[in-house]
Amino acid sequence: MNVNIDALNWEILKCLQANARESFANMGRKVGLTPPAVAERVKKMEDLGIITGYKTEVSYTHVGYQLKAIITVKAFMGKLKPFLEVVDSFSEVVNCYRITGNENIIMEVVLENQSHLEKFIDKLITYGEARTHIILSNVIYNSPIKKGGD
Repeated sequence: MNVNIDALNWEILKCLQANARESFANMGRKVGLTPPAVAERVKKMEDLGIITGYKTEVSYTHVGYQLKAIITVKAFMGKLKPFLEVVDSFSEVVNCYRITGNENIIMEVVLENQSHLEKFIDKLITYGEARTHIILSNVIYNSPIKKGGD
């Protein structure tokens, strides 16, 4: 569903994407609305499915993971469906997408070390050809969705 979002709602979305815990009062000061007006707009955007949830970001390095990687998988014939049925059981996977192109799957994973990476790849190669790209740093991270042309 494509919903027309006005400029004030875009400003509220900008605030929430920067800090989902920001108070309605603080957002109201930034966008020129009262806290109840901000709350009403947020509730309406939630009801329309524009805002789909709130989350807590966790530093993977602070909880014991040294590596973050992007892994693509080109599934062997007949192995894509079995892979899709088990991928959510892999604790290393933080994001997984089914994609077009030569590969079928792209995943973002966190790993304790190189040995953990090797063991994880060993699990993957029963399903297909895996290509690993170690992430060195974030160039753009969790960029907010913005109004087109901005």
